[in-house]
Amino acid sequence: MVEETPSPLIENKHKDLRKKMGKAAIRIAELAHYTNAGTVEFIADESGNFYFLEVNKRIQVEHPITEEVTGIDLVQQQIMIALGEPLRLSQSDITFRGHAIECRINAEDPFDDFRPSPGRIEMYYAPGGRGVRVDSHAYAGYTIPSHYDSMIGKLITFGKSRREAIDKMSRALGEYMITGIKTTIPFEQAILQDPNFRRGVYSTNFIEQLLGGARRGLIDDKE
Repeated sequence: MVEETPSPLIENKHKDLRKKMGKAAIRIAELAHYTNAGTVEFIADESGNFYFLEVNKRIQVEHPITEEVTGIDLVQQQIMIALGEPLRLSQSDITFRGHAIECRINAEDPFDDFRPSPGRIEMYYAPGGRGVRVDSHAYAGYTIPSHYDSMIGKLITFGKSRREAIDKMSRALGEYMITGIKTTIPFEQAILQDPNFRRGVYSTNFIEQLLGGARRGLIDDKE
């Protein structure tokens, strides 16, 4: 639902993890003789140990946040590789600046076990401004079918710091207006306001815990 880069765990506690994970990811790609854009996913614990999850041999949904902090068009790079062009970037060319967050805007009801919410969008207004990016095909009058993935957009914010990116995202989510269907926007607003998330202290059961709070009436379920 929400992706961010750089990882608070790496930035705040284990700065050496990025290099270790990078080396492991390259080794996996080399052993598989892989040539394309792709993502090697790991999960890490509080002690800085990391474990392999999977390889996604494609552009990831969250690729915009990587583009925002590196300034590299990943889709362009993938197309150039597919055309047989040599990769003109080395690892030393890639630098990170600032912080980026992405919220997946899904046509789902997060307060009803994320039940899909297909139907006709009555009103659609996307946020904007400096450091705000919206990748979406949705518009007023568009009918969301029930046969495909429920994601209808991605909202990305960029800031000089994590706090700035979070504040921009909170504002942008508040400005994003989609009526006629249920969306994940209200729940993502709750995530951005959660004290643990804002501190960068969360784990794989974070969503379950937050939903538990919603069921106890701690989150206002309103469009």
